[in-house]
Amino acid sequence: MQSLSPAELERYARHIVLQDIGGAGQQKLKTANVLVIGAGGLGAPVLQYLAAAGVGTLGIVDDDAVSLSNLQRQVIHDTNQLGEPKVASAAEAIARLNPNVEVKPFPFRITGQNALQLISAFDLVVDGSDNFDTRYLVSDACFFAKKPLVTAAVGQFDGSITTLRPFENGEDGTPNPSYRCLFPQKPRAGLLPTCEQAGVLGALTGILGTMQAMEVLKELTGTGEGLTGRLMMFDAKAFRMETIRYKRSPKNPLNGDNPKTWAELLEEG
Repeated sequence: MQSLSPAELERYARHIVLQDIGGAGQQKLKTANVLVIGAGGLGAPVLQYLAAAGVGTLGIVDDDAVSLSNLQRQVIHDTNQLGEPKVASAAEAIARLNPNVEVKPFPFRITGQNALQLISAFDLVVDGSDNFDTRYLVSDACFFAKKPLVTAAVGQFDGSITTLRPFENGEDGTPNPSYRCLFPQKPRAGLLPTCEQAGVLGALTGILGTMQAMEVLKELTGTGEGLTGRLMMFDAKAFRMETIRYKRSPKNPLNGDNPKTWAELLEEG
């Protein structure tokens, strides 16, 4: 376990005095490596809070450049970085915030050809993407790579978040559910409006992204109860939260007597 320097002890003092974190928990954060899919509305607060918390290595996957319309919600970027790749812009912000954090930028889109290799190199994955194709791809890849996934989604004034560990059993001994247990069918293209089409309240992405960061820190330090098997839904207009439980589904193509392989899922799209 890597020791903490005097400067790190001061930087993370508010963590270290927490009974459930302490020096041991902070050391776990220092040695952790987390992959964040997307440096946009959700990814921005995720990256900021994980960097501030001292997560040792942060991988960032994003093939986009900073545009003016991003700045209403993607607070890790600023006006001076317009046109810059988001992975570079985010890396610069993280370096200013906490030079102890190593950033691994991946300035390309995650695909069926690179997902497993990328995800397998990290301890935990955070999905901050804005489309269903990527969410299903990332969740499937995490299932096969046996990596925990904290995933969230936002739209207009609503958001949701859950944690997925389908490669493990719950406290009752039954396998944990996967993303396809929660959302069996991928919506057909064009069925639901995108944030670009319908809009999204900027602060909403900050709330859900910060919740993702919180869940990651809990997962890495083994603190509290995670959101495995629970979907937390947030209504910003009413400022109301509701949590529902969900279980492993036998209809999930990843379950059953003849589960589908990674190659078969990719072929289906």
